Amino acid sequence: MAELSTLARPYAKAAFEFAVDAKDLQGWAQSLATAAVVTQQPAVVKLLGSPSSTAALQAATVIDICGEALNAAGQNFVVILSENRRLTLLPQISQQFEIMKANREKAIDVEVTSAQTLDAAQQQMLTEALSEKLERKVNMQVSLDKSLLGGAVIRAGDTVIDGSIRGRLTKLAETLNS
Repeated sequence: MAELSTLARPYAKAAFEFAVDAKDLQGWAQSLATAAVVTQQPAVVKLLGSPSSTAALQAATVIDICGEALNAAGQNFVVILSENRRLTLLPQISQQFEIMKANREKAIDVEVTSAQTLDAAQQQMLTEALSEKLERKVNMQVSLDKSLLGGAVIRAGDTVIDGSIRGRLTKLAETLNS
């Protein structure tokens, strides 16, 4: 997996720099995400893996399926990827582009799983506290998990804050068993 991300990095960086210069980060993010989904479809995977399909055919197919989701620059990007036999890297390129975009925007996606429904005021307080602690704009997604018994689990990138009762009971059990 690390090899794919290494191969995808220069393409993601080039796309990101172009998008910054064009002041179209969101447009490029959407285009790359669309193209990434297209390249993961079974028929397209088969085409991309076929040694008999030409780079031009592969690029034309991806561009046709993406339709208006790709502007002229996005289409050129797909052609370049195709010529270099790198269309299969589009999911990794899109993922790395999103990380670069979030870093530039100083934003982070946070997933909160709670035992009870959080009202708007609680969500706002949590968003403000996490924004201050993480020093980033927080885009929060809240989900419900009754198996937590109480509290919440917060995931922000590589950081996990387990404030659930189930998590605390697990830690207690580990402490008692050691």
